Amino acid sequence: MGLLTFKGGLHPYDGKELSKDKPIQEYLPEGELVFPLSQHIGAPAAACVKKGDRVLAGQKIAEAGGFVSANIHSSVSGTVKKIEPRLTVNGARINCIVIENDGEYETVEFSPVTSRERKDIVQAVKEAGIVGLGGAGFPTHVKLSPKEPEKIDTIIINAAECEPYITADYRCMMEIPEQLISGLNLILSLFPEAKGVIGIEDNKPDAIAKLTELCASEPRIEVASLKTKYPQGAERSLIYAVTGRSINSSMLPADAGCIVDNVATAIAVHEAVTLGKPLYERVVTVTGDAVVSPGNYRVKTGTNAAELARAAGGFKSQPEKVISGGPMMGMALSTLDVPCGKTFSSLLCFSKDEVAACEPGPCIRCGRCISVCPAGLMPTKLSEVADHGDFALFDALNGCECVECGCCSYICPAKRRLTQSMKTGRREALALRRKKK
Repeated sequence: MGLLTFKGGLHPYDGKELSKDKPIQEYLPEGELVFPLSQHIGAPAAACVKKGDRVLAGQKIAEAGGFVSANIHSSVSGTVKKIEPRLTVNGARINCIVIENDGEYETVEFSPVTSRERKDIVQAVKEAGIVGLGGAGFPTHVKLSPKEPEKIDTIIINAAECEPYITADYRCMMEIPEQLISGLNLILSLFPEAKGVIGIEDNKPDAIAKLTELCASEPRIEVASLKTKYPQGAERSLIYAVTGRSINSSMLPADAGCIVDNVATAIAVHEAVTLGKPLYERVVTVTGDAVVSPGNYRVKTGTNAAELARAAGGFKSQPEKVISGGPMMGMALSTLDVPCGKTFSSLLCFSKDEVAACEPGPCIRCGRCISVCPAGLMPTKLSEVADHGDFALFDALNGCECVECGCCSYICPAKRRLTQSMKTGRREALALRRKKK
């Protein structure tokens, strides 16, 4: 049988050899830690501590601000210094809880969840503050509470890790695969009619072999080998590859009978239920040609990114480009003085900024951007419409179906900033839709 895949996509240099064989190392932060009150999609959390309070690792310091929101927990023991706006990864200043680490790492007592009732598992996930750790940050308890749970027939674990350079999920699969399977089984227990599929790209044959062996005795779980192609791990691409079902921007995965969770998210579900441990640390890849010792680190939320770079040996030379997340969809950072939040999957540091070095030229109408677009759009036309500010036409041409994967900009021989224009057009077109409503 052929490898599962989707239409479009491309094959960028993956750079994973820099860190894929580096085991996960524990990193203990120093000094103050910064916890943004918005580390997720939805309403910001509301602080439930005040200046001067002493907190313990694992203690809740902010309550979810609504149904679509998430609790936040301290990752260290120490004293709340202040609650104030601080610069975050996305360039915005967000209210943050600042905690002075006392270096003791005194932890609250965790209580495992012994019940396997649906409501108790979902409540444990909610209390633990778990969100999608692949980058989106959608609160997991909301995802596990679809309107029609009986229609969910496939739980997909996104183990593609298709973004170049990132190897955090790969290391988790190699080092703690039992926790991944446990988390998937807990999610499956909420949907009795569903099967579990762990989708792994075929550039990770050792992970495929390991998980296939471990799942041999799991009647409801199978491992699917996916074709190595970017953006295989995008939700729509993954659902199509595994099930053959298509969804668009107005649909949720649940509308196709699916729930998709990242490897790290499933492991967090395991920890929340079997250990009673909230989400306050995650595995982060620190890599790039400017880094002295690329590797994978278990990082406590709130850790300063500059500190994390030092943990990896610092820089061979001053990097021209630093990115939080992958090089295709990540956020370029103007400073390393930002906190690592729940969705901080990697810190990429490059000696040269290859994008800035290229001057965009006129479109040569080659059609390459159309051939690689996983959404089947015409990026060259849509970017032109967006640049001219005609957002109603952008919407009419289905521009809101763009998944902002960056394939069009990557493949463009004229080095046009297609994805940037598409992002602007999509944001403005969606705002126009809301205004009309």
